Amino acid sequence: MARFFVERENIHSDHIIIKGGDVNHIKNVLRLKKDDIIEVCDGAGTDYTVKIRQFEPDSIYTEIMDSKKNGTEPPLNFTLFQGIPKGDKMETVIQKAVELGAVRIVPVITSRTVVRLDSPKDKEKKATRWRKISLEAAKQCNRGIIPYVEFPMTFEEALEYSTGSDLSLISYEEETGVGIKMYLTEFKTNHLPGENKKLNISVFIGPEGGFEKEEISKASAMGIKPVSLGPRILRTETAGAAVLAIIMYELGDMGG
Repeated sequence: MARFFVERENIHSDHIIIKGGDVNHIKNVLRLKKDDIIEVCDGAGTDYTVKIRQFEPDSIYTEIMDSKKNGTEPPLNFTLFQGIPKGDKMETVIQKAVELGAVRIVPVITSRTVVRLDSPKDKEKKATRWRKISLEAAKQCNRGIIPYVEFPMTFEEALEYSTGSDLSLISYEEETGVGIKMYLTEFKTNHLPGENKKLNISVFIGPEGGFEKEEISKASAMGIKPVSLGPRILRTETAGAAVLAIIMYELGDMGG
């Protein structure tokens, strides 16, 4: 069934109005007709099954047939702080993070970031593109929300932004004594399943070349724990997905 996200202001007691780019997609790409059934989500965890009732030039009127709580959102809030890589790798990172259950992705400009984002216009252009990637990935994997891609931040801004997380980790290839398993085992011991609030977990992944020692020192000073991801060096576009999958298995909804 085709799936779309709608603004909450367009959801009414018995009908939903679809606007924006999805109108053209429904009409001219999917070629759906009156009385066809589609699924829409309010982006806040509620799914609606609706029937197309009327086409307008810039909108589609649908009738609500059923609604239910979306069942795909994980029991924790995972934020990925990703050092911006070269080329289109960031798009892959965002896509996979959304599929695996991240609720927020923060692009980070680190000392070893090669991509130049010198002006607010450059950053806005990138953020707009990345948010579109998140939206399309959320549709594909049946998410109940659209994970938000933040405006690119400096490393220092990202450290401040992560304050308040229940667990914060930073991957570091020179960390050989402490693996991610140790911190997750300790975390599970201190945070029993079934707590009333969703736990907030933050993970920092460096760009190509990883983090500099000074950056690791700054992160450690703020309580962010350096961890090893194992004996093999992972590409930046692989590391975030690997960590997220591990955490979702240990603390989220992938453990069976």
